[in-house]
Amino acid sequence: MPQDYEHFISRIHQKTGINLALYKEAQMKRRLTSLYQKKGYSSFKEFFQVLDQDQQLMNEFLDRMTINVSEFYRNAKRWEVLDKSIVPELISKNPNLKIWSAACSTGEEPYTLAMVLSNHMPLSRIQVLATDIDENVLTKAKRGVYAERSLNEAPREMVKKFFRQEGSYYTVEDDIKKTVTFKKQNLLADRFGGPFDLIVCRNVLIYFTEEAKESIYHKFSQALRPGGILFVGSTEQIFNPGTYEFETADTFFYRKK
Repeated sequence: MPQDYEHFISRIHQKTGINLALYKEAQMKRRLTSLYQKKGYSSFKEFFQVLDQDQQLMNEFLDRMTINVSEFYRNAKRWEVLDKSIVPELISKNPNLKIWSAACSTGEEPYTLAMVLSNHMPLSRIQVLATDIDENVLTKAKRGVYAERSLNEAPREMVKKFFRQEGSYYTVEDDIKKTVTFKKQNLLADRFGGPFDLIVCRNVLIYFTEEAKESIYHKFSQALRPGGILFVGSTEQIFNPGTYEFETADTFFYRKK
């Protein structure tokens, strides 16, 4: 069984450029085993043979591999800190902010960023880059249609202002959609752009090995301009920020020195 999984990892890496060895093994193996068993296969070898030929199954595999759980204003108190404290500080240094939502999933995070920024500048000046490894979620993000539960933590005035209700679904208004550019990117393998004023990457790195996490924090640090901010999720506190040339700006916010 271990060899079966190792061989699978190697073949997936060759085919997609995604290195599953950089994800926590027990979690990933459990998730993928349940997927192939549900589809009626009995081994990773058999599963790969079908994946190799079936694009729809490959898309489903990528969805299962990347945890796409997201909502608007997730952990709302942290977004409040961003709005009231972090964004004004960044704008005072540079009025034209360069912002990146890394591993943006189905789009709730970058659209939330645009809404927060709309409190400080006209929409025409807002530009958010949003990236993810999974083309399926990027397609959903561009469409911008969400179930009501995704908006549980969103301020009511923002829902009223920036969404159109259609039955039990909410569609993001075009003027917010225009502020976000979606692109495919593999955090573990691709080059980062920059320099950014703000990078938001939340509730993603918990699925990576410690080595992969450290490598990404170093890359984030290099992609930020001095004084720029990295905003992470509530399970991803950096306990040794100095290692990456960061200092703590607030809980879950790190400033590049």
